[in-house]
Amino acid sequence: MPRKEIHIVSNSKRGGWDTKRENAERASRHFETKQEAKEWSREQALKIKAEVIPHGKDGKIQNPKQLWPRPSST
Repeated sequence: MPRKEIHIVSNSKRGGWDTKRENAERASRHFETKQEAKEWSREQALKIKAEVIPHGKDGKIQNPKQLWPRPSST
């Protein structure tokens, strides 16, 4: 089964931050701050057993060894 991911990415057109599911063209939600995007993404990730992958403004993945939350293997 493929891993579910929620990415937090900078929105250069509107400003702020978007949350996107893996391979999605459109954002799930838009937030003014990255912290708001992280909080919402974490809640959603726990519901659907996904990992949150934050990106920097340059698009690069941040903290690749600290992706959260880790889905349980059960």
